[in-house]
Amino acid sequence: MSTLTVELGERSYPIHIDAHLLSKANLFDGLIKSKKAVIVTNDVIKPLLLESLQSCLQEVELEVVVLPDGEQHKTLSSFEKVITRLLEIHAGRDTTLIALGGGVIGDLTGYVAASFQRGMPFIQIPTTLLSQVDSSVGGKTAVNHPLGKNMIGAFYQPKAVFIDTATLTTLPAREFAAGMAEVIKYGIIHDVTFFDWIEQNVDSLLNQEQGALKRAIFRCCQIKAEIVEQDEQEAGIRALLNLGHTFGHAIEAEQGYGNWLHGEAVAAGIVLASQCSVKKNWLSTSEFCRIEALLKKFQLPITAPADMGMQAFMKHMRHDKKVEAGQIRFVLPKGLGHAVVTKDVSDELLKEILTHA
Repeated sequence: MSTLTVELGERSYPIHIDAHLLSKANLFDGLIKSKKAVIVTNDVIKPLLLESLQSCLQEVELEVVVLPDGEQHKTLSSFEKVITRLLEIHAGRDTTLIALGGGVIGDLTGYVAASFQRGMPFIQIPTTLLSQVDSSVGGKTAVNHPLGKNMIGAFYQPKAVFIDTATLTTLPAREFAAGMAEVIKYGIIHDVTFFDWIEQNVDSLLNQEQGALKRAIFRCCQIKAEIVEQDEQEAGIRALLNLGHTFGHAIEAEQGYGNWLHGEAVAAGIVLASQCSVKKNWLSTSEFCRIEALLKKFQLPITAPADMGMQAFMKHMRHDKKVEAGQIRFVLPKGLGHAVVTKDVSDELLKEILTHA
């Protein structure tokens, strides 16, 4: 088992990565203090993985809350459903919440944990590639609003993250590809050597070879941990992790949550951000072509929806969390392996890359 630690003082926690973690009997020893826990999962993951998780928790009094699957259910209504169940079973501040699922379940469960009685412990067990490399690490918790993605939430760190790479065998190919958008993002913003390695190991990753998967997931978590340790609440460098997200969140909101997967929207957003960088001479044409080609190898979209033009994008991007003093801040690559946060993107440049509808 590979383990790394997110170093945040008294809020530090481990990330454990291995295949078949959910078959280890003593996995949660010392983590669940009250011997009472609530598992939050969805109706797709429940028949696949819930029994394995329950077998690791035989000494714990368990309750299970099952939500519908999909980004369209990452809402205040689902949040309220979990809160209501906690109240019905008289859960306390020492009851542990366990998120078993992808980014929707992890984000929503974390927000419940941050809110219920002003804070209760929670554990992340991410089951999608996207959640394993990104959303389960770093303590961003949230639900969506019709006017904006992740606009209601809190920074709240888990007690531990358990990444069982074997759970990815249950993942549809489209969901796996969506996760690869976030993997590729880390290479673009922080580590060109990692980007090179992804290019060289496309087949191994597509075939879900365990060695390649574990290496990719470990490196992504390592990069994210390093960044979060420096900037837990996104006052500075952590914003770099949002490469492609300003454009991507606009696509998700405009198309209807769940119609474009988060990673698909991020992939198209990465291309749009990279086009901005090419226009500003921050990224060479050859570097842009490498980014575009790598995304295509994982069957990810490299163009925005045909029915979205400048006006549709701007409507949503003005609500983006990175808006500062009325100005949209963008994350743009500045050569492979490096990125910056900038307000220096003119309306003329945006119009040039967004006008196609």
